[in-house]
Amino acid sequence: MNPYPLTIMLMSMILGTTLTLASNHWLMAWMGLEINTLSIIPLLIHQHHPRATEATMKYFLTQAAASALILFATLMNAWSTGEWEIKSMLSTSSSMITIALMMKLGLAPVHFWLPEVLQGIDMTTGLILSTWQKIAPMALIIMLSASLNPYLLMLVGLLSTLTGGWAGINQTQVRKIMAYSSIAHLGWMMTILPMSPPLTKLNFIIYLTMTTTMFLNLKTINTTKINAMTISWAKAPTLITIMLIILLSLGGLPPTSGFMPKWLILHELTKQNMTTIATMMAISALLSLFFYLRLCYSLTLTQSPNNTNSTLTWRHKTNKLTMMMSITMILSTLLLPLTPTMITF
Repeated sequence: MNPYPLTIMLMSMILGTTLTLASNHWLMAWMGLEINTLSIIPLLIHQHHPRATEATMKYFLTQAAASALILFATLMNAWSTGEWEIKSMLSTSSSMITIALMMKLGLAPVHFWLPEVLQGIDMTTGLILSTWQKIAPMALIIMLSASLNPYLLMLVGLLSTLTGGWAGINQTQVRKIMAYSSIAHLGWMMTILPMSPPLTKLNFIIYLTMTTTMFLNLKTINTTKINAMTISWAKAPTLITIMLIILLSLGGLPPTSGFMPKWLILHELTKQNMTTIATMMAISALLSLFFYLRLCYSLTLTQSPNNTNSTLTWRHKTNKLTMMMSITMILSTLLLPLTPTMITF
């Protein structure tokens, strides 16, 4: 894409997210969400491919329906209360807004658009869709956490973790696996939101870090299928080794950073005498861990039967900027010792 339109689109995304985060008025928050949605559509469709066109239409229709539901719920709330403030919500309006924001985030049972959209776009746009585009809806849900129905949040969270685990097992496309991984991680956040919003924020920050690292790595090795991962070792041996640890971090295994939010969430659920929900969440984490380990197996424990006659890719110098990837790799793997400090803040 031409750098000038690309700059305009990226600045519009930043403006939309900032407007939503800084607003205390529902119309301003809705405008920020709309700017955010419209600014990413040219990035989704810039490949000029039928899959990209299909993904763009699915994304636009889903986001438009969610935005219309948000506007309807806020108008109904303003008609009843006489206020447009975000935190003053009636129970009916808050439930409708919860469902609309879950559509924007891609939570189960309104998650069907997310894997298909991610499958039809490239890795860079998929990175933006999986990380930056979730900041504004998640911020609104956290701001509304005191007035939302806790049973609805926990039901959707539990359903999302189970859906993300079960549906991700049968996938061979890496982008669809990352989509179901996103659904499962957001489900953990929704489950703990009624009891501890700060813990939801911590989980969301670590999710953004790990997902950013994973997409940057996949973009570097240029891999979109599990079968293609068997030849990735010849492209970047050191990167693949670190990528193995990042996959384990996404699965929530100690001593990586991904273990921290799952540990704290299960601890909080147990303290609230919700051992049944905590057990089901832990079992759903095992389902997600299965397809992460399958990716690890394809990356490191298998070798392509086809021999290459060309010079190995890792012998060539890369022109790609790796500073961002290096920082996110460190944060994705080494944050667990800082758990007490992060809890105090």
